Amino acid sequence: MLIGVPKEIKAQEFRVGMTPAGVRELSANQHQVLVERDAGAAIGLTDELYAAAGATIIDSAERVFTEADLIVKVKEPQPQECRWLRPEQTLFTYLHLAADLNQAELLMASGATCIAYETITSREGGLPLLAPMSAIAGRLSVQAGAHHMEVQKGGNGTLLGGVPGVAPAKVLVLGGGIVGSSALRVAVGMGADVTVIDRSVAKLAKLEELYRGQLRTIYSTAESIEDHAREADLIIGAVLIPGASAPKLISADMLRLLKPRTVLVDVAIDQGGCFETSRATTHAEPTYIVDNVVHYCVANMPGAVAQTATLALTNATLPYIARLASKGCRETLLADPHFIAGLNVFKGQLTHQALAEALGTTWRQPADMVSQSAHLKSA
Repeated sequence: MLIGVPKEIKAQEFRVGMTPAGVRELSANQHQVLVERDAGAAIGLTDELYAAAGATIIDSAERVFTEADLIVKVKEPQPQECRWLRPEQTLFTYLHLAADLNQAELLMASGATCIAYETITSREGGLPLLAPMSAIAGRLSVQAGAHHMEVQKGGNGTLLGGVPGVAPAKVLVLGGGIVGSSALRVAVGMGADVTVIDRSVAKLAKLEELYRGQLRTIYSTAESIEDHAREADLIIGAVLIPGASAPKLISADMLRLLKPRTVLVDVAIDQGGCFETSRATTHAEPTYIVDNVVHYCVANMPGAVAQTATLALTNATLPYIARLASKGCRETLLADPHFIAGLNVFKGQLTHQALAEALGTTWRQPADMVSQSAHLKSA
């Protein structure tokens, strides 16, 4: 199969969808990989390394999109990239369509097969291709939050871990999943006064056992969120519903109850955010202030540590790419209910229920759509 790896063009995005090691693995199995020039240059993955691994270096993104059967990316395609897609192609990347109707419409118009990393499931019930970026974003959320708690960055001037004789900052983590647990690890390690709120008693019990009194575990209700948010210096939104819009846990009205210059870090911003006043920001301009509350809502947080993030992501995605390339898209999807859970758009239709509900439109059963199709590229 002919696989294309374009350079990411989203603002301040330096990750790349495949490493030279991945190219080498695919080339050894008789697949051809096209890599756009300088796709990995920002993180030291040079064109020479890709060429030595067996890739063909292509001078333009349009050629990569035009020639390849399978497009492998990191972030959602930008409008021009969507317009380059064609019906016989497969796109494999993060999509996060629940908060992006325009992108969904462009992908449906393209006729391409669009598989989202973030909705592929595992036998254990997890999200294996979202997990590595969730872990990184969770760790970064505390790092970013601590930085923006500084007075010069708009915060209230509280040191996360405090000092002898001065209490540490109060950190509230909403959600105890991979993002939340990763944030907890860093916040506890830095000496903060940490509370986690989740609706799963079993998850809270595991965290309680793991940290043995180093944090508070609270069951999630509107009242408990409001009570603990009032006291927090840093609030991290770490709630995810696969494929759907994130629930709004901090309302606009609640901002007036928070301490002045509290910092909100919304890790769920790709899915619309879990604070009502959230809107996507960039690494160049990461924050804004509403009602004297600092909002940090960078939509591609792991892009700040692009080298680590690329390696972590491609370690997870390479086996899936290899299956698509070797078996073909149709056979691969029909053979694995966890893989086909990643199918978001197919032949101009949405094929994920939670996504369609978030966008207020209709959807089709993915297995029915794929089984009736004859145009999917074979290996």
